[in-house]
Amino acid sequence: MSTLIPRKPYTDDELRQLYPDGLKLQLVQILMRHGERTPVSARFQNAGLKPFWTYCAAARQMKSAILDHGGERGDAPFTTLEWRRRLETFGENDEPVIAAGPQGQVDDICDMGSLTDLGRQSTYKLGLRLRDLYVNRLKFLPSTINSTNFLYLRSTPIPRTLESLQQAFTALYPPSKREPGDDGKFPTPTILTRVPGDETLFPNDSNCRRFAQLSRAFAQRAADRWNTSSDMEYLNKLYGKWMPSEKPRVAVDSRPRLSGIMDSINCTLAHGPETKLPFEFYDKKGLEIIEKIGAEEWFAGYKESLEYRTLGIGGLMGDIVGRMVTSAEGNSKSRVTFGLSGCHDTTLAAVLSSLGAFENNKWPPFTSHIAIEMFHKTPTGATTPSLEATEAVTAGPKANWWNGLFVTSSAATATSEIGRKSTTELTPVEKRQLDGYYVRLRYNDEPVTIPGCRTPGNHLDGDESFCTLAAFKEIVDKFTPRDWKDQCLVKDGTPAISIGKPEWSGR
Repeated sequence: MSTLIPRKPYTDDELRQLYPDGLKLQLVQILMRHGERTPVSARFQNAGLKPFWTYCAAARQMKSAILDHGGERGDAPFTTLEWRRRLETFGENDEPVIAAGPQGQVDDICDMGSLTDLGRQSTYKLGLRLRDLYVNRLKFLPSTINSTNFLYLRSTPIPRTLESLQQAFTALYPPSKREPGDDGKFPTPTILTRVPGDETLFPNDSNCRRFAQLSRAFAQRAADRWNTSSDMEYLNKLYGKWMPSEKPRVAVDSRPRLSGIMDSINCTLAHGPETKLPFEFYDKKGLEIIEKIGAEEWFAGYKESLEYRTLGIGGLMGDIVGRMVTSAEGNSKSRVTFGLSGCHDTTLAAVLSSLGAFENNKWPPFTSHIAIEMFHKTPTGATTPSLEATEAVTAGPKANWWNGLFVTSSAATATSEIGRKSTTELTPVEKRQLDGYYVRLRYNDEPVTIPGCRTPGNHLDGDESFCTLAAFKEIVDKFTPRDWKDQCLVKDGTPAISIGKPEWSGR
């Protein structure tokens, strides 16, 4: 529930089963949770946990772009200002003091919710694993590149996700594997972000009022179910003495909330002895209980409510399916081959839950990832281009025809003629464009199966984890919003939780 322990690399036999002959990998989209971080707020100082942690060496090496020579219109050259960041906080009588770590350190201090040195290492290692799989073993991606226009790189506006994405990309394509373009320089990679009001790469309850209302309702339901349970009593015996004296009780909606307690536990589990809670917090049974209740509070809505998954994660899934359909349509101007998006635990669990594939209810550890892969069933006798052929068209000045496919970064945001159309609205000709394509999800390198894909005709013969693109799109279409911002408005008289049978996900 804290740090991910990656499984061993696939054996050759496993690789042949996961990527069978006759299926050509065409598009990969990776959703990656950020690496290990500090808690998002200071808790349990009464238990000896210091508010400021010294796991952020990057604070000594900050860099910012500075407009040189005072150019007024932005046409002057930029230089880089290198600076060291220290945090200031409240001291006695509200006087400002420099924030210090457990041993009085004033450098390497992490802000709340910051990616730590360990988080940088784990996301870099994820990038290495992605390179080993998709470059070295599958020969899907080229070893050396002179452009990133075939990549879709995106991050939420939270610094820890952007930094995690940068770490993973650097491992996927280190400087030694980036060749100069025609101008003698490697083109600067483009990383896409959105303003908070448009963000759909995580469940955006801050800017979707209706989703916030639904979230509160499911959280309250969890509180009603669990606050007086024997499981909660067990947690109170473990943690109760460390709760604030004015309300010394652990509950789903206590202060700190149960999910906040879990956040502090997970962050301390990942890091060193200077930032550990008392031993009671790591009781095995207690960890299982807190994870079970936390998963229900945060993610049950995706499993049970169509509106919940539509507003919480439907926009992102609609985008993902749209890129698949665009690729299947064969639009050469939008041939994104590989996507890498820096996001959060709530993103990954929302995606899996909305597809009916979050079966174990285990909280996604730091640096977890989902690989959403699209395959094309190749005709008998067809061959996949060799690595040498692929590298020849991506690595050097002779890449004219290949580069023509990726003229600008607009490939990353190109739209499909039929991607956002509901399956029920597609013409027979449009539906045929989806034939022969399959989608498979791997969560932390383990394939997952979507319930609706088990239906005969909805999957590859002999393997239910390979969903037909048509069936996958039809499942996602059901919770893809038509106008997310309008649907996010709170309308008078609308109940927070619909009364009736659950609208189960993944079907």
